[in-house]
Amino acid sequence: MSSSSPLVCSGKPLSNLERFLLCVTPDVPSRTLQSCSSDLNCQWLPHGKDTIEYFTLKELWDCYYEWSAYGAGVPLMLESGDTLTQYYVPYLSAIQIYSSKSVAASRIRREDNEGVEFECDSWSEDSGSDNLSRSLSNNSSKAWDVDSLDSSSDQAGSWQTKDMFDFLYLQYTETSPPCKRVPFAEKITELARNHPALMTFKSVDISPTSWMAVAWYPIYAVPCHKNKKDLAASFLTYHTLSSFQDCASEYDGIDTGKNISSLAGWRSIIGEKCKKKESGCISLFPFGLATYKMRKNIWSNTSSNNQGLFGLYNAADLWLKQHNVHHHDFNFFTLHSTL
Repeated sequence: MSSSSPLVCSGKPLSNLERFLLCVTPDVPSRTLQSCSSDLNCQWLPHGKDTIEYFTLKELWDCYYEWSAYGAGVPLMLESGDTLTQYYVPYLSAIQIYSSKSVAASRIRREDNEGVEFECDSWSEDSGSDNLSRSLSNNSSKAWDVDSLDSSSDQAGSWQTKDMFDFLYLQYTETSPPCKRVPFAEKITELARNHPALMTFKSVDISPTSWMAVAWYPIYAVPCHKNKKDLAASFLTYHTLSSFQDCASEYDGIDTGKNISSLAGWRSIIGEKCKKKESGCISLFPFGLATYKMRKNIWSNTSSNNQGLFGLYNAADLWLKQHNVHHHDFNFFTLHSTL
């Protein structure tokens, strides 16, 4: 599950945009499954792989808990040479999770057996990417009884492979203005009331077509900065959720030399990320990005940064087009883009 960031260049100091992306990249504790495990959806396992790394969605959501409460701090360097830490609050912008009915049912039963009370009365009626509506805001659901599913292998084997692993378990898109949204962690808790498998799914339970987008809006800077236009940028990051997609970032190329040592908190941030990497965490670096009110002279200081920025934007655009998705925030950011 490893892939290098298109923005991080070995031996070169990072731009403010690169620091932002690294600071808002969740590092999730990883585990390993053998390819022969009954807990593994072998359809998506690459040939020749004996093991695969995975994480639990609950531990991924936990990464956003503190950020949702206090904001994610990003050390920045301004054109004047002044340094500060800008804080951003994450909001769930959109999410789609594809899995199989049998897998989701087993995860929900596990929650019930552990005494966690959830309502389980809905399932998205859209099935398969071919039937996905252009509008994610149409969150129609139909009643679905977990216990009515036959858990026998004969029943499971009767479903076509595509139906088993590309059944749309959850889709959500945010269309409210930022001032009326609830932070990421609160929204996940809200969605889990009707989609309890959100708290028990593993990344090997869901197909490579599963993804989420997180909107990051600025809230305050320390110390306070007079020119608020410099720090008015908002961001939209796209992340895959499945073990069967490359989604990790490598930190080997990060320059922590004297040229950035004046940035308060930066060394501790990198040190913490390196510790998590050494402990085996999976880093869900964004595969796509959109920006709003971003001033290039503040955020992107080289031509290679600009190319990386365009690459991430194009990746998000291509993903949405390939999956026939109408993403409200992406369209708004694109309409007001400064790229």
